[in-house]
Amino acid sequence: MAEAETTEQGADGSKLSLTGSVALGTGVMIGAGIFALVGQVAEIAGELLIWAFVVAAVVVAFSSYSYIRYSATNPSSGGIAMLLKSAFGPGVVAGSFTLFMYVTMILAESLLGRTFATYVLRPFGLEGSPFWVPALAVLAIAAGALINLVGNRWVERTATAAAVVKILGIAALAVAGLIVAGSVQPAVSAAPAEEGWVQSMGALLAGATLCILAYKGFTTITNQGADLREPERNIGRSIMISIILCAVLYVLITLAVRASLSLPEIVQARDYALAEAAEPLFGPWGVRLTVLVAVVATLSGLTASLFAVSKLYSMLREMGQVPGLPGRVDHQSLIITASLAILAAAFFDLSRIAALGAMLYVAMDIAVHVGVLRMRQDLAARAWVPCVAIALDVAVLVPFLLFQLARDPLTVAITGAVAAVIFGAQWVTVKRRDAL
Repeated sequence: MAEAETTEQGADGSKLSLTGSVALGTGVMIGAGIFALVGQVAEIAGELLIWAFVVAAVVVAFSSYSYIRYSATNPSSGGIAMLLKSAFGPGVVAGSFTLFMYVTMILAESLLGRTFATYVLRPFGLEGSPFWVPALAVLAIAAGALINLVGNRWVERTATAAAVVKILGIAALAVAGLIVAGSVQPAVSAAPAEEGWVQSMGALLAGATLCILAYKGFTTITNQGADLREPERNIGRSIMISIILCAVLYVLITLAVRASLSLPEIVQARDYALAEAAEPLFGPWGVRLTVLVAVVATLSGLTASLFAVSKLYSMLREMGQVPGLPGRVDHQSLIITASLAILAAAFFDLSRIAALGAMLYVAMDIAVHVGVLRMRQDLAARAWVPCVAIALDVAVLVPFLLFQLARDPLTVAITGAVAAVIFGAQWVTVKRRDAL
């Protein structure tokens, strides 16, 4: 009996704690959200930059309900995959939208890799290098994969330590920036007078679509069910804590950036806006500190994301929705995930990566809410919350699509092509599987 209790305690001791789960979630969210997206969102939302992050937080808060209800009831690694499978059956719809999620996480990892490279190269004036940016991005992704090879405990330890460093570092930069620059110019501006109300709202909602990427790391927590202590209780708590922590940090840092730089300056330095904002406030040391925090944030984000997304791919392999590598290769899901992220980082720039990820993610999010509505009785879910979440997703996605069609129709075409390939591949895969 004593031996059985010891075994159970040991098994539980090897699982992620609530703190570790929050660290993994914030590790993905903060790494992408603050350092990569502030400038990208400013280009779309303009003077409503800060409010775009607030609107996105509201959208994500409603969206999180669907994930929490299902994951608390059915905790498992690859939570989104199981949710869609339960709602739509193990067919084309479930497999396709789960792959939408998988691809958005791949893109998020490439975004992190590129952000890491851009900030590291900023002090040397090489942040726009067509060679060094993708090269360092590839190295960063490879390093995150190597860390994952040592197992759950090392992932949790590195994620927890990194989360503390970057949360304190970013909060310190934001507060200090507001104190130093608060009297120089207003941090929050109204929409330009020459813009109409409809145009301003469209820009705000379109910008919020990109901001959603800054929060979507909470979905990786749903993949931790089998690796998390007391998942029925801790999944929901971990998701809400992660969202709240990130929302507060995003508002603080965007206030500081907006107080330090004019809108044209933020847009011009959109790939490294935080480092650019630190220079007039704190001088060269401020830039170095920002770069250091960016390195910690992006590398820890990569480590956390590779851990969670590999779990998702493993679930898809078990469902027969995706292939593995030929032969008996260890860590297949991790190798495939890291390889795809490396390819995306090598060939797409930050703006295109962010836009692709945003469109695919919101489409998948809508499918998740529809799935929860189909299962609402089994999940004891309130139908009005997913309905509001769907309406909010559509409200931000449509303006973003219109903006992208006007600015970069090729990205919309690539997104459509990726979606078509995924659905087509899933149709073939399911047909062959069912024929066996």
